[in-house]
Amino acid sequence: MEVTRRTILTGIGGAVVVGTLGGTIGVAQAAEPQLGVVVKIGGIPWFNAMEVGIKKAAPDFKTNAWMVGPTQADAAQQVRAIEDLIARKVAVIGIVPNDSAALDPVLGRARAAGIKVLAHEGPSQKEADWDFELTTIEGYGQAHMDLIAKEMGGEGKYIVYVGSLTVPLHNAWADAAIAYQKQKYPKMQMLGDRFGVAESLDESIKTTQDQLRANPDLKGILTFGSQGPIGAARVLDDREKAKSIALVGGFSPGQGVKYVKSGTIRGGFIWNPMTAGEIFVQLASILAAGKEPTDNMELTGVGKVRVYPDKRLIQAQKLESLDKQNIDRLVALGL
Repeated sequence: MEVTRRTILTGIGGAVVVGTLGGTIGVAQAAEPQLGVVVKIGGIPWFNAMEVGIKKAAPDFKTNAWMVGPTQADAAQQVRAIEDLIARKVAVIGIVPNDSAALDPVLGRARAAGIKVLAHEGPSQKEADWDFELTTIEGYGQAHMDLIAKEMGGEGKYIVYVGSLTVPLHNAWADAAIAYQKQKYPKMQMLGDRFGVAESLDESIKTTQDQLRANPDLKGILTFGSQGPIGAARVLDDREKAKSIALVGGFSPGQGVKYVKSGTIRGGFIWNPMTAGEIFVQLASILAAGKEPTDNMELTGVGKVRVYPDKRLIQAQKLESLDKQNIDRLVALGL
């Protein structure tokens, strides 16, 4: 049984971190391993869905699990949350990093204290025991590039958004997509450098407005980060540019369904963040028991996974298409 309470932690520099901290009652619950998952930002649909998955899986795997989300996509707030989890002596810390390098020192202290560290969207997280992913970097980047190239007719100028310039996986996807474009779609041209705005609705709106003014011949927007497509879609609708500019990227289905149905968002791909939350709990229960993941092991929700000990990587492949045919089903799942 899982008992949780909402709490607010005061973060570095007066920042606030909102989370759901686990509380245990009774002798039986004290034996359950504790998992605290620190995500990039709280209060947005993507991580709300992940929290549902964490809470759903916790009783099944006899784990006392909860999520902590900063009020801003800020590494300093994540550091403060991790320090709190170290003080609580949890068995496993889960992390979806905003800045892997900035988190390595505090995660190193966690591991030195005997706490296992499990990353997601953190392939470059050096101080993690394992990182798990629900798609390959190359596959995810290339799938989005193929889609936007199709919508742009294989030529023209486009821009790229990522959650921030320090979010490791977003930038790895962008790297893969851009390299693939240069090889397969030479008539397409990326304008400038990528913009680190796609975890903020307001920043995505502002950047899209600025880019439309600066580049009247823009034909595409490719965004990695769940708020990027939503902010860009609002601007394209306001400026009546949805038909002339192809917008592609991953987002929470419930937040973007109307834009997919109207055609403002041409499509994208995601994995199910609820499933990611469940995987956090499943893997944490293995690590807390002193065991290691094994190649071709079965995980509920994704089936068999590949395990690469040299990379400390657990790799699944479970993508969903964000198109008119599939989006209602995803919304019905609560995503």
